[in-house]
Amino acid sequence: MTHAPDEPLEPARHAGGDGEIGKIVDEMPGRGPWPFDPAMLNFNADGLLPAIAQDAETGEVLMLAWMNAEAVKRTLTTGRMTYWSRSRQSYWVKGESSGNIQELVEMRVDCDGDTLLCLVRQSGPACHTGRRSCFYRRIEGARLVEIRHRDENP
Repeated sequence: MTHAPDEPLEPARHAGGDGEIGKIVDEMPGRGPWPFDPAMLNFNADGLLPAIAQDAETGEVLMLAWMNAEAVKRTLTTGRMTYWSRSRQSYWVKGESSGNIQELVEMRVDCDGDTLLCLVRQSGPACHTGRRSCFYRRIEGARLVEIRHRDENP
């Protein structure tokens, strides 16, 4: 099938069979990788999708927050994690007030296009409680047990 240069193309629907790690799947010979547009993502009825922040070096899950299309664009443009605050109904750049910034290393999209995994460099605690991770409690039977103490006071 031949496409005009300015005609939109559909991304590949399968990864192929060679199992090559790091291969750009959505590519046509001679065309390069597909351009990304946040509108390609599947946002919920409120125009949001969950974004998981994970430490790029250790793999530790740090937090979950929400992003809309503009927050995704801002993050990709600036390299600083920008989220949408559902309670304040405004954007927030992680660390803007606390100094505990998150630098984007890599952004990944899940198979359904409705969740982002953001590999980040975290400086200081990621959680507003002063802990490195927001996931500092574990359910043990019928009890909720704290498994990580505060790294600093919020």
